[in-house]
Amino acid sequence: MRVLLINTSERMGGAAIAAGRLMEALKNHGIKAKMLVRDKQTDEITVVPLRQNWWLVWKFVWERIVIWTANRFSRKNLFAVDIANTGTDITTLPEFQQADIIHLHWINQGMLSLRDIEKILRSGKHVVWTMHDLWPCTGICHYTRGCERYRTECGHCPFIDGGRHSHDLAWRVFRRKRDIYAHCNIHFVTCSNWLGEQARRSSLLAGHPVTVIPNPINTNLFKPHNKAAAREKCRLPQDKMLMLFGSVKITDKRKGIDYLVESCRLLAERHPELKEKLGVVTFGKYSQQLKDMLPFRVYPLDFVRDDHRLVDIYNAVDIFVTPSLEDNLPNTVMEAMACGTPCVGFNTGGIPEMIDHLHNGYVAAYKSAEDFANGIYWTLTDPGYPSLAEQACRKAVAYYSENTVARRFIELYNKL
Repeated sequence: MRVLLINTSERMGGAAIAAGRLMEALKNHGIKAKMLVRDKQTDEITVVPLRQNWWLVWKFVWERIVIWTANRFSRKNLFAVDIANTGTDITTLPEFQQADIIHLHWINQGMLSLRDIEKILRSGKHVVWTMHDLWPCTGICHYTRGCERYRTECGHCPFIDGGRHSHDLAWRVFRRKRDIYAHCNIHFVTCSNWLGEQARRSSLLAGHPVTVIPNPINTNLFKPHNKAAAREKCRLPQDKMLMLFGSVKITDKRKGIDYLVESCRLLAERHPELKEKLGVVTFGKYSQQLKDMLPFRVYPLDFVRDDHRLVDIYNAVDIFVTPSLEDNLPNTVMEAMACGTPCVGFNTGGIPEMIDHLHNGYVAAYKSAEDFANGIYWTLTDPGYPSLAEQACRKAVAYYSENTVARRFIELYNKL
């Protein structure tokens, strides 16, 4: 069986990492898997890039211009939505023609247009589409911020011109998607039960099967190691409790930076002894900015691409926190748990499916900085911390190991 996975990037973003890990897991189970990307970052021979030229750049820019114009020349939400008006026809590529299964992942920002998606669906190939966010079942947004219009028909979109018009850009894209999906067979996959529930409520996906299969992780790589040795490798102090926060872009409001800052303020206020005992390790773009925002010593790291380096970081800390306000199935939580690091997160998206409250971490009330602070303090000081760490690792191995996830996808491919 030949499977072609398609994603905009090879390594940038959670969807890219998840797709790459799935490709490796499938290859380890005898599947001939390749990945087609617009942006290639490694020398992996089974990752095939689109031919690079100025036209790819222009496609990305043109899509932003259309969104910018529809939004009355405001830059607000310019990168929160995608309309897929430009892309590349991949159906003529040999990798596409040789594949038995076409497995779409995150294909926005000029990778595939709606017309390209339609050509793929009408090619006669079996198509699986893993949803890493809500975009395949909404008009233009990746996360709805509470809007439920996608369940019937988008329009009055809060992301476009303040939702003033019923027949706006979101409405037009929604109708175009509906026409494309109506006469084609697509098997949608969501990484979490939460996203599966949202997808099934969308009128766009009516009549299409939706299966929940989580993203995979290499639990032979991401596993517990000696904490002292990991801290020495990462040049982190041995005499502090360390809390980790990481994201591609630290300052992304959706990742909950404001709630992390407020939680840390409450911790320092209620437990002043932590000012000397607790340190905060951060990785991701703009991580240096947290130095002036938190009441604890901050140890900023750059954006980390190497998985071996990530393993050292997760093993060096005592707790991982994810104050994300909207998320599907964060790779960071999965990675931390696999390394035996308990996590604290809000009760939103797929996070409570990963963190079992008071068993392998702490699930805080949504948007409650106070409860988030309570969760951090409880996890760090609980006498049963070793059990929390052990149960976190067990959960990752049982539910998210490459072997488990690859078998489920192979079963789905065979069914198709």
